[in-house]
Amino acid sequence: MQNKYDIAVVGGGPAGLSAAYSAAKNGASVIVLERDEGIAHNIRTSGVSWIEEMKRFGIMEEHYNPIRNYIFFSPSNMITIEDSDPKCCVLDVRSTYQHLAFEAASAGAKIMVKANVTNGLIVNDRISGVKVNTPKGEVSIKADLVIDASGFGTTVGRKMGFVPEWKRYGVGAEYECYGEKIEGDAIVLMVGSIYSPAGYAWIFPLGENRVRIGVGIGRPESGEEPLRLLNTMLEKRPKPLDGMGKIEPVELHYGFIPNEGVRTPTVRDSFILVGDSAGQANPLLLEGIRYAIEFGRLAGEIGAKALQYGATKESLQRYDEIWRSQVQNKIATALKVQSRWLNLTDDEWDKEIELMRDMSTEQFIDFIRADFSMSKMLKLALRHPKIAARQLFSIVLK
Repeated sequence: MQNKYDIAVVGGGPAGLSAAYSAAKNGASVIVLERDEGIAHNIRTSGVSWIEEMKRFGIMEEHYNPIRNYIFFSPSNMITIEDSDPKCCVLDVRSTYQHLAFEAASAGAKIMVKANVTNGLIVNDRISGVKVNTPKGEVSIKADLVIDASGFGTTVGRKMGFVPEWKRYGVGAEYECYGEKIEGDAIVLMVGSIYSPAGYAWIFPLGENRVRIGVGIGRPESGEEPLRLLNTMLEKRPKPLDGMGKIEPVELHYGFIPNEGVRTPTVRDSFILVGDSAGQANPLLLEGIRYAIEFGRLAGEIGAKALQYGATKESLQRYDEIWRSQVQNKIATALKVQSRWLNLTDDEWDKEIELMRDMSTEQFIDFIRADFSMSKMLKLALRHPKIAARQLFSIVLK
């Protein structure tokens, strides 16, 4: 087995596969190391994303279910926001990730599954590869650049002492189910204590009679176990589950997502963080696949080009600068809104979702996407008819 590559990518999720694809396209020899038995063998995300980005990344509609309507339930309120054209989508996560894997392989990357990275290798005070447990025993993979795309666990960065463990994060449990009566073009978000004490529950359709139903919890705000809450919810059937007819789980998904902003920095000599490892996630919907693909490709391109300079921190710095300029402030602002949401009572939630009723569809989508441009939020803060809403949207301007 070859044990020397230009770039070792830790993690076979969307960030790692996109980084491998881009790096290989730019002439680097690349290996992707995935700890599970296969790409997307264990699903750790609900798969919500946005059609505009998926099309830009070359991910066709066969890999997602388009979403046109958005429904919010609180304990005593409900709103529906309708769109003429679908802009959101629910990804078939397994087929999407495997599409990205085939794309990386076709560009020349090697993909190794059941390859659990346990630590980094150090030579002359800089990372020079990784240690990997495989079915044939432990091997050392040498590389001039390591891209840590291992997700929430940040395997290499944490083991090497480059970054700490996340202190604030979301944890979610979800069943993929047969659903007898579902709205195939609507996502449903449910907030309040009957669903989740510090988070939300969801119903995300993937097509006819196929749906994901889940519960997310914010840590450390709540120590509740999301799977217990999910099972209770399916047993008691609060609205709107009471109108869905037969619900039969066929697969369990469980995952974590960082929820405290972005890592600083995300590059050092011979090392890059990308995706959830870097904190590149939208705190409002707890989604980050679009960031993972976009910034994975960016990391692979800049990483491959930096090899001629020894993959020094200085030669990798452009990656850090570009992605931060695009989303760091938006993520930080979304955290302010989310911090408010995590502390709302049931009565306050009833009022909070009412504030969204007067938004245009475009404004609503910008809001939940965490697309907090200053000009857009200023218009909302000044023009929304409810004073409470102006106060909410003013949060993003501080």
